[in-house]
Amino acid sequence: MHIITYVTPISMQPKRYVCSIYHGTQTLENVITTQRFVLQLLGEQQYRLVELLGKQSGRKVDKMQWLHKRQLLTTWRDFDVLTDALAVIELQVIDTFEGGDHTGFICDVTGYKNLNEGTPLTLDKLRAHKLIRI
Repeated sequence: MHIITYVTPISMQPKRYVCSIYHGTQTLENVITTQRFVLQLLGEQQYRLVELLGKQSGRKVDKMQWLHKRQLLTTWRDFDVLTDALAVIELQVIDTFEGGDHTGFICDVTGYKNLNEGTPLTLDKLRAHKLIRI
């Protein structure tokens, strides 16, 4: 399970995204090693997962084990993804660049799927639950 710090589409044809990942994280190591990963659009009811997925280190906590134990995962294209995610996007890294305390990845979209209906988790919802301060 990878938490990406920043994501934005940069091309419609081909479908391409730029993602940035904070240095020193397990997520960064995983993406560098595999060169492919899945972005997941969380629903607003999933805000509690941010405490685990975004605020705890994968070097200290086995996030996948925690999620499996609670039956919060399903499989899509050989990836474990959150069962209640609204949508998933598979990305293939095509280039990288350094950006201060983050590494940026330019990625091609290799697959996507809408999984569930719902309202996306927003910054406003995270602020309301005091999970972020911006």
